[in-house]
Amino acid sequence: MDGTTFKLASWNVNSIRIRLDLLKKLIESENPDIICIQEVKAKEEDFPFEEIEAMGYPHIALYGMPGYNGVAILSKTRLNAVDRKDWVGKSDARHITAQIFDDLEINNIYIPAGGDIPDPIVNLSFAHKLTFMDDIAEYWEQHKDDYGQRKLIVCGDFNVAPREHDVWNHKQMLKIVSHTPVEIERLTRLQLSLDFVDVLRHFYPEPQKLYSWWSYRNPNWQTNDKGRRLDHIWVSPNIADRIVSAKICRFMRAEQRPSDHVPVVVEIKK
Repeated sequence: MDGTTFKLASWNVNSIRIRLDLLKKLIESENPDIICIQEVKAKEEDFPFEEIEAMGYPHIALYGMPGYNGVAILSKTRLNAVDRKDWVGKSDARHITAQIFDDLEINNIYIPAGGDIPDPIVNLSFAHKLTFMDDIAEYWEQHKDDYGQRKLIVCGDFNVAPREHDVWNHKQMLKIVSHTPVEIERLTRLQLSLDFVDVLRHFYPEPQKLYSWWSYRNPNWQTNDKGRRLDHIWVSPNIADRIVSAKICRFMRAEQRPSDHVPVVVEIKK
């Protein structure tokens, strides 16, 4: 990077305190200017501010809560207009926004996983997931005059693998939470609400298989490669031409004590 671009990484760390060594490896490997993390699993007083600042990220915006969820933006440069957003009437630390470089708004979102049963009547977690996506989509649709002018980066663990080649077996996965038609429909509505560009698929179009998550229950994850693309970076159309590159850091899944998610990284012109 020559100063005309910056890198943003998005990663579900599945507990920041457990993953500090891996965060250091990500920084050594990719040197991102901004890191959006999900599933922080730490409230304010337990968050490792000092350790992360020592890694070169003095600007930290956190929406944390004890034990689970939580999102944060770690940045080398100043974060402005930080806002913590709630949906579905819950204060469950799933969405934080901040402005960088005066004109870019980052939305770091952790969409609910939704449990195991893809039925909103018998599984309230699944109902919450669908309503969460609907809530944001509806808000953005209603405020399109404003948000349509903004330069937006939306990233995070969306817990939905929307396309046929975002999962290892499309037909088998259609009844599995994360790839059911109703979830794909909701995430598609969210993407279309402001006509977002799916950055990874822009660079790696289908039918190329793309995954960012491999289950802990699968000890031979590298051999059988039964992955899903649950982690996403979208940009608004008015900055799509500023995207330089995008990648998935698959190597991070093979490290010691990994998260089940790996980081996704995008490079963008300032």
